[in-house]
Amino acid sequence: MNKRIFKHARKLHKWLGYLLALQIFAWLLGGLVMSAIPLEKVHGKHLAARQLDNPFTQADYPASLDNIVSQVLRPQQITYEHFLTTPIITVHGQSGDYSFNGLTGRPFVAPTQSQIIANAKAHLLIDAQASQAVKLSTGPREVGYKKNIWQVTFDDSFSTTLYLHADSGKVITVRSTIWRIFDFFWMLHIMDYDEREDFNNPLLISFSATSVLFCITGIILLLQNIRLRRRTR
Repeated sequence: MNKRIFKHARKLHKWLGYLLALQIFAWLLGGLVMSAIPLEKVHGKHLAARQLDNPFTQADYPASLDNIVSQVLRPQQITYEHFLTTPIITVHGQSGDYSFNGLTGRPFVAPTQSQIIANAKAHLLIDAQASQAVKLSTGPREVGYKKNIWQVTFDDSFSTTLYLHADSGKVITVRSTIWRIFDFFWMLHIMDYDEREDFNNPLLISFSATSVLFCITGIILLLQNIRLRRRTR
């Protein structure tokens, strides 16, 4: 090979190393952290259940289905659910989901703060107490900016947080310190520092391409080293 190629490769490899050092370290550290934490822990399955078994039978829903369905535009599906000690009939319509009291057939009244806390506690799988319950018009990024929700935070060491629909009281998702640590390293890994969702963002593609070039120059320098060893022998 031409000596100039080795010279330029060495210089380029050095400067690329300076440019990529921190990001490559972030990739390696992020990969280590994300592979070491089980996804079950990240999703908080050991902290809270997203759904509970329905303790009611068909006989516990005496409300007239005809009356309920007539209140929903273009009903598509009916599910039998519950909220605390109340049987709930939910009708999935074209324009959304509508919940009704399974005893009276009347529209389900949005839960109060105390009921929301009680329901969140019922889903909890650990021994903890609610330290805060806040109704949000728009939730934070960790719940996807969903509208009209409750945020219930518990006092355990993982700061377990349950997000629930304000209208139905259903659990949306579970978040904790473990999820937030994972999310932080995921942000570093995909280099999307805003929404942390775009795996094809230009910054990541640019750094990935630069890393490939860094490896190519390293291979060229390795070939030079092998060539010099052969000459020495």
